[in-house]
Amino acid sequence: MKRICVFCGSSTGKDPAYAAAATRLGTTLARRGIELVYGGGTVGLMGTVANAALAAGGRVIGVIPKALQLRELAHVKLSSLLVTGSMHERKGKMAELSQGFIALPGGLGTLEEFAEIVTWAQLGIHARPCGLLDVKGYYRPLVAFLDHAVEEGFVSALHRELVIVETDPDALLDRFAAWKPPAVEKWVDQRGA
Repeated sequence: MKRICVFCGSSTGKDPAYAAAATRLGTTLARRGIELVYGGGTVGLMGTVANAALAAGGRVIGVIPKALQLRELAHVKLSSLLVTGSMHERKGKMAELSQGFIALPGGLGTLEEFAEIVTWAQLGIHARPCGLLDVKGYYRPLVAFLDHAVEEGFVSALHRELVIVETDPDALLDRFAAWKPPAVEKWVDQRGA
């Protein structure tokens, strides 16, 4: 894998473990020679993961909408900063550049970005790995929701396999390297047809 996209918070959260995990992920990506693609900001876990990758000698590509760049939130020391016209264009460009996707802890934006990229995998738009870096059980409720959605028949067990969950960046990246996408089944429920 040449590039991994990381979705994460524009805040660092309350627990210092979140920033420590972002630092470790950025350092690990750089050490493995994997370029970081992310939202282009200087704040929160976004800035933390980017700064760690850069400090470890990695290449970092930021993708930021013009509106956020104008609010002086863009990281100015990146290897490359791409400016888009909208949040929607930003997500498309990040997906285009990346061979895998990781979510660190974050809020609604992180959740929305990760859910969309997993949905694209479910629909067969891409066959790249999608993973949650579960820091101190942050994503435990989301994983429980996904498992519950399988139990209730809203998500197939096959599609549940699209979300890889690990607590360690190296373990997550090892699983990405070994990734074999499940065969995408017809995702529309035909029982009512």
